Amino acid sequence: MSVIQEFKEFAVKGSVVDLAIGVIIGGAFGKIVDSMVADMIMPLIGVIIGGLDFSNYFIALKAVPPDVAMTLAEVKKAGIPVFAYGNFITIALNFVILAFIIFMMVKQINRLKREAPVEAPPAPEPAEDVLLLREIRDSLKK
Repeated sequence: MSVIQEFKEFAVKGSVVDLAIGVIIGGAFGKIVDSMVADMIMPLIGVIIGGLDFSNYFIALKAVPPDVAMTLAEVKKAGIPVFAYGNFITIALNFVILAFIIFMMVKQINRLKREAPVEAPPAPEPAEDVLLLREIRDSLKK
């Protein structure tokens, strides 16, 4: 079998196609979760803890000139290295939320997969010789 033929068989297997679809859907789902965290959850957390925006939590690793605004974007634009721990908090929270959502989805799918117990199949028909022996036995009892 040629390498091309083997690759063709590998590429068209259902599991490879399923994996590709999963990666594509996962990427789109990740964007939804990113938006949910950045646009909905982090602002609520910021309000709860006093109106703070995690995205601008950073430590400049070099002196920041006075003409540069003290926002993460401006400091990075000025080429100053930063320790952006606020961004890390946002991404870590994003991961926790995504993991929880996936857990809930898998839990729901597993619940739906559980089917009612399968009824025992009917007993197999006795073999022909057994049926004949039963007929003989029954006829002798008469």
